[in-house]
Amino acid sequence: MGAPDRPDGREARQRFPFLACARAMGGAWLLGLLVVLLAASAAVRAEERIVVARASVDVRHGADPGTFVDAQFDVELPLSLREAVDHGIALYFVIELEVLRSRWYWFDKRLLDESIEYRLSFSPLTRQYRLARGGLAQPFDSLDQALATMRRVTQWRVADARLFDGGKTQARIRLRLDTSMLPKPFQVSALTDRDWTLASDWTGLALTIDRPN
Repeated sequence: MGAPDRPDGREARQRFPFLACARAMGGAWLLGLLVVLLAASAAVRAEERIVVARASVDVRHGADPGTFVDAQFDVELPLSLREAVDHGIALYFVIELEVLRSRWYWFDKRLLDESIEYRLSFSPLTRQYRLARGGLAQPFDSLDQALATMRRVTQWRVADARLFDGGKTQARIRLRLDTSMLPKPFQVSALTDRDWTLASDWTGLALTIDRPN
């Protein structure tokens, strides 16, 4: 039995008019889809208001042994949070560091879990912003100056020089707004308002080990 006759292009368009419509709209449809995807990608990037710009961990065995972390974050504080600080609401930010060791037979083992906590506030009496870490606080004339200090961590000693000895080990870091420290009404707002859910992605650190000769 011979193969069934296939309709030519004109006959196909007559029998299946939706094919002609789809072909005519194909270019416009693909262009529209591309525009939508680009817009969605731009929206995602706009929401990434905290990004790890660079991060590294340095293991030294010399005269000053230890494991040291350097990191820099790009921080864009939304207008609503800036206004909250200016109206007396303190914001708490946390830099979190984890060091994990891979285990093929089970979940990764957490070797280290360290953090740095900052309190960002505004004093209406002195008209200055204050950035506190532990028992130390620094005054700043502008909010951007305070943020510039918070977004950098240099030579943060997190462990001795043996932390990365043995096994496949990786370190990761992030910076986030600690919404649990906000007043209760703002904690509720943080559940639905993206401005109050600031956090970078967990990002791996580049590892350098200075081994003894």
